[in-house]
Amino acid sequence: MRQIQHTINNQRLDSSENEKSEVLNPATGEQVAEIAIARNKEVELAVSTSKTAFKEWKNTSIAQRTKLLYKFRNLVVQNEQQIAELITQEHGKVIEDARGEVARGIENIEYACGFAETLKGSYSEQASTGVDVYTLRQPVGVCAGITPFNFPAMVPLWMLPNAIASGNTFILKPSDRNPSAPALLVELIQEAGFPSGVVNLINGDKESVNLLLAHADVDAISFVGSTPVAKHVYETGTSNGKRVQALGGAKNHMVVLPDADIDLAADAAVSAAYGSAGERCMAISVVVAVGEVADPLVDAITERIDELTIGPGTQPESEMGPLISKDHRDRVISYIESGEKEGASIIADGRNDLLDNAGFFLGVTLLDNVTTKMDVYKDEIFGPVLCIVRADTFDEAMTIIEQNRYGNGVALFTRDGGTARRFQKDVQAGMVGINVPIPVPVGYHSFGGWNDSLFGDTAMYGPEGMHFFTKQKVVTSRWPDPTTSQVDLGFPRNN
Repeated sequence: MRQIQHTINNQRLDSSENEKSEVLNPATGEQVAEIAIARNKEVELAVSTSKTAFKEWKNTSIAQRTKLLYKFRNLVVQNEQQIAELITQEHGKVIEDARGEVARGIENIEYACGFAETLKGSYSEQASTGVDVYTLRQPVGVCAGITPFNFPAMVPLWMLPNAIASGNTFILKPSDRNPSAPALLVELIQEAGFPSGVVNLINGDKESVNLLLAHADVDAISFVGSTPVAKHVYETGTSNGKRVQALGGAKNHMVVLPDADIDLAADAAVSAAYGSAGERCMAISVVVAVGEVADPLVDAITERIDELTIGPGTQPESEMGPLISKDHRDRVISYIESGEKEGASIIADGRNDLLDNAGFFLGVTLLDNVTTKMDVYKDEIFGPVLCIVRADTFDEAMTIIEQNRYGNGVALFTRDGGTARRFQKDVQAGMVGINVPIPVPVGYHSFGGWNDSLFGDTAMYGPEGMHFFTKQKVVTSRWPDPTTSQVDLGFPRNN
């Protein structure tokens, strides 16, 4: 049985209270690992170690930090297949999805490798006579990342590279459901040669998170997860004086106009709704079909659903794997039942595709004639359930999106450039796709939604990620010229 321990000060440690938790393979329901759960002693040790390491790491040269980041990047590339296999084993997503996740994570390391350009500050010479003003960006201190189960490698790489590139130390608290991939990332950090204590790993649960949120020596918290937990993390962390960015849930809409390419839109809807079993914060969960496009679009989506292959992520022919746990599968089923009771038309019923094994499989579901008052529309289901909402006009579709509580991602399928331009300008969401169903930004832009999808004012990774992990310092400097009897500061003399 694989044992997953904490990594503190470059040493692997068990929990002092010997608390353990099972890690299951969602495709079989079998235990594949055992994870140590952190309590107060481990959290205290991780934070104190990070605080001590910060004193030297913040003064490490840009050249040395860059060199280590490149080494880390190369090691992740070399171990890409192993990381992907661990993701598939413990999350269930198909191996191609897992490889894609690692590739997107590598993008963020590569962006962090160029941090010298992002953090070089600004300088204003002779702001007043003999006075120069310049801006520095300096590290925040001890930072912690609390990451979700659905992207166990990519989301830590949204945070960790930018944090340590900026001179912070970093504590990673990954999901306890699939901790092996993040544990391997921390091993690669060590192999790259980062000093002891710069990156620490603690495995844990809600109690571990709350200890980090309350700890006086943790300076910043970065979080990705559901909206209720994101709100708790933001409110608790900020009330304890911390800088917090907390990304929450989503209900991403895809608007399809009558002039859209039906085949393109149907392919996009199926891949975006059912890829990774719908366990993605950028998954399309609502298609808003405008006008006469609705019937042919539903027919085209249905045809593609019938051709999907569901099975273990390790099998090459599988296009969708299981859900993360039995409890989560049951929760998704309850939403299908709710939609049926509330009057939605079940075009494809995933409950009919439960496989005869111990894994946590569920087929794909397509619900038509969904209204905005139904729970299947209002709530984030986080599973392979796609809702069709019919709208008469483009303006009605825009109103539907505007009135939704979330504002993470949104997409429009059309051939009309003018309408697309109006959409990208006026739509109420943080990330917009035009004929692109999942508009996740590349590593040199930033990821973040609006409304109940983001708590805090800084998006994740890219330029805003670098700003989150640094704080601004403005220096006003005057060096009197010995040949000048008086220096004009540009202010009234009595000041």
